[in-house]
Amino acid sequence: MTEQPQTFVPAPPAEPPVVPAVPAVPEAVAGPGQPARKDRRVLRAALRWTAAVAVFAVAGAGTAYGITRMERTDVPGLATASDGRWDYPELTKPPLPAGSPGPQAESNPAGTHHADLRALLLPAPEGAKEDKALRGTDGWLDMDDFLEEYQEDDDRDTFRQELVDNGLRHIAARGWTAADGTRTRIYLLRFDTAGVVEQGFFVPHFSYVSAYQVRGAESVDNDESFPVKSEVAGVQRSAQVETEPYGAEQDRQAYLAAGDVLAVVLQSRKGTAPAVPFRQTVVLQSQLLG
Repeated sequence: MTEQPQTFVPAPPAEPPVVPAVPAVPEAVAGPGQPARKDRRVLRAALRWTAAVAVFAVAGAGTAYGITRMERTDVPGLATASDGRWDYPELTKPPLPAGSPGPQAESNPAGTHHADLRALLLPAPEGAKEDKALRGTDGWLDMDDFLEEYQEDDDRDTFRQELVDNGLRHIAARGWTAADGTRTRIYLLRFDTAGVVEQGFFVPHFSYVSAYQVRGAESVDNDESFPVKSEVAGVQRSAQVETEPYGAEQDRQAYLAAGDVLAVVLQSRKGTAPAVPFRQTVVLQSQLLG
């Protein structure tokens, strides 16, 4: 069954203000020998007052409705400065083959992603220059190209052998360079089951800090800047940040265990790698895999 994107339901319009009751029309004072009667001038004034109140009530209701339909940044005086987030296109999960369950379905204990893995890669944000080399052949990247991200030593050779022994099926990758110079690389590694991803890699090698050193990141620590509410159900996350003193650029890295997929998200920038777009990128990629 095809997964349908979630639809945002706007808030209902504000209740219109209550129109005050029409004031009682005063009785005219009767003159000598004259019956009491309503003063026509007072009546006309009361009617004009009532009409004015009604006009303001309608105008007030229209204004309230308009604001509830606007984004916060569209309302004068409520706009806030950018917090550094990137402008990503609207995300929609790719359709599943007919009759195939999602990775978190009870009928799918292996956590298999039946959708095309290449379609589960986060797209580049607006204004970024894509790294076409990461597309590989037909969208599949060679394992050794992925391993180029890691320090060339015995640990890299161990990592390679573990990927082979645990039945790595294929790797989908995407990368780009943002306008501020931040380089992003995302790798989705697919295995046979969620158990292989969790017990073979995530728990023993990436659950706190990576057991394998990313090139240029000599010292890393657990990145605790992610808010708890950013966690995605069914996706385990571990994030690390390079600690000072670092070289010409700073690195950030995250590892996600999502069913039969191990996702690796790397970001680097000369000077300091900003935290906000890194968290944004990791969470959005998690949502696509969850």
